[in-house]
Amino acid sequence: MMPVKVRYENNVLKPLEKLDLIDGEEVEIEIIESNADRIVGLLKDIDIDSVDLQHAARDIWVRKVVSD
Repeated sequence: MMPVKVRYENNVLKPLEKLDLIDGEEVEIEIIESNADRIVGLLKDIDIDSVDLQHAARDIWVRKVVSD
């Protein structure tokens, strides 16, 4: 198994690193949501402008994960 981080954009999964695959090769994937999605879920019931807070928390987490 080869774990790979990807970003989902415009209905396409885009790897964040080079893959050791042959062009046209088919693979199976397992999608595991990032911790950012779990954090947003925990924050969904907070009253203090919760939508902005959810987006801010997700943006902070995504920037952290991508920069690592």
